[in-house]
Amino acid sequence: VQLQASGGGLVQPGGSLRLSCAASGSILSINAMSWHRQAPGAQREFVATITSGGSTVYQDSVKGRFTISRDNAKNTVSLQMNSLKPEGTAVYYCNAVLRASTASNIRGYWGQGTLVTVSS
Repeated sequence: VQLQASGGGLVQPGGSLRLSCAASGSILSINAMSWHRQAPGAQREFVATITSGGSTVYQDSVKGRFTISRDNAKNTVSLQMNSLKPEGTAVYYCNAVLRASTASNIRGYWGQGTLVTVSS
């Protein structure tokens, strides 16, 4: 199983970016998919999550600015980030809690991360 994240880059404060993450490989089912981020010198933190049924939860600091969505048919999750702030500079990681096969346990998988830099 692999998770490939993309969409990071340099954006000015107040700007927007859309991150995408695709899960591939042997996948039987995916439960929650989520985004996390790690700023320089800080611990990785939760940003947003979405269940297979579409229920979402956000970190308070991104509510109203970020939107998480997923395409269950394509095993993808996206994060639309609007009104970005300099403190949003971080490496963003996607995570998927999934079952790879009937013989596998449900576990979480991480993508490789994509860098978002918010700066003028």
